[in-house]
Amino acid sequence: MIYPLIPLFLTQALGAPMAIVGVIEGLAEATASVLKGFSGWLSDRTGVRRPMVIFGYGLAAATKPLLALAAGWPLVLGARVLDRFGKGVRATPRDALIADSTEPELRGRAFGFHRSTDQMGAVAGPLLALPLLAAFHQNFRALFVAAFVPAAFGVALLFRVRETGIRHAKHEAPPPSFRLRGADSRFKRFMAVMMLFAAGNSSDVFLILRAKQLGFSTAHIMGLFAAYNFVYVVSAYPAGHISDRIGRRRVLVAGLVVFALVYLGFGLAGAPLWIWLLFTVYGLYQGLTDGTMRAFVVDLVSPEQRATALGLLSTAVGLLAFVASAIAGVLWQRIGPAAPFFYGAATAGLASVLLAALMPRRRAEAALS
Repeated sequence: MIYPLIPLFLTQALGAPMAIVGVIEGLAEATASVLKGFSGWLSDRTGVRRPMVIFGYGLAAATKPLLALAAGWPLVLGARVLDRFGKGVRATPRDALIADSTEPELRGRAFGFHRSTDQMGAVAGPLLALPLLAAFHQNFRALFVAAFVPAAFGVALLFRVRETGIRHAKHEAPPPSFRLRGADSRFKRFMAVMMLFAAGNSSDVFLILRAKQLGFSTAHIMGLFAAYNFVYVVSAYPAGHISDRIGRRRVLVAGLVVFALVYLGFGLAGAPLWIWLLFTVYGLYQGLTDGTMRAFVVDLVSPEQRATALGLLSTAVGLLAFVASAIAGVLWQRIGPAAPFFYGAATAGLASVLLAALMPRRRAEAALS
C-alpha cells in the first residue's frame, strides 16, 4: 500500500530534494542487501530458517507506523532502514527454505510461484490504498498506520510454516564461508554480471517521480503500480516454468533486454500514454528475472551453501544499487530527468550481452543439489 507513496510523501509533504530521495532509498536497500549476506550465512551455519523469517517480517511490520510520525526526512530514513533491515534478515533464509522444500526440476516453478503470490499483495495494495486515501482525505500518515494491519496479519501466518531442510546435514560438512574462495566459477561469473547490471539499476522511486514529472496524479501512480505488479504476478510463474525447461540463462537474458528497453523508453518518454505502457512492460522484466535469478543461484551451489550464496549476491547487488540510486539522483538534478534512465539502459544492455556470452548455454545441472 505505501511503497509508491513514500517518494511523494518525501517530496510533497516533507519538501525533501531529489538527491535526498535517492540517498534514502539507496541506503535502505543497501541495508537490506548487507543483512541478506549475513543472515544467509547464519542460516546455513545454524541450519535454522523460520525464526529469522518471522523476525524479519515482524520488524518490517513494526516500522509502518513510524512513517506517520515523521516531521522531516531523517525519520523517514530511519523507518526505511529499519524496514529494509527486516527484509535483510528474512529474505535469504526464506529463499533457502523454498529451495530446501523443492525438487531441482521444479525449482524455477517454485521460485516463480513464490514471487507471483508475493506480488499479489503488491497488486491489491495500491488498489486498496486509493479508496483509503480518499477516506482519509489524502492523509498519507493515516494510510501508513493502516498498513500495519495487513503486515501484522502476514506475520501471524508465518507461524504455520514448517522447516524441512538442513538441520540434519549441518554437522556433516564444513561450515559455510562468507567469501567466494572455493565457489563454483559459474557462480562467480554470474555474480559479476549481475553486479554490473545493479550498478545502473536505481530505485523504483525514480520511475514514480518520472511519472509525476510527466503529469501523473497520485491516484494514477497507484494505478501504474497496480498494472506493473499485475504483469509481474501473471508472468513470474510461467517464467519459472520456462526456465525449468529451456534454461535459466535464456530467460534472464530476455529479462535484462526488456529492462534496457524499458529504461530507454522512460528516458525518451514525453507523453503519459508511454508511461502506462512502460510500467506494464517493466512488470514483465521483474517476472522474468526475480524468481529465475534465485533458482539459478541455487543451481550453482551445494545445498549447505544456498542461503550464503543467495546472500552474497544480494549483498553485492544491493550495495551497488545504493550507488546506482545516488548516481541517479545526481544525474536527475544536474543533467535532467532522462539521464538516470539512459545510464540504466546502458548497463543493462551490456550485462545482457555478457550473461549470454559467459554463462552456460544449457540449464545449469543441479548435480550438487
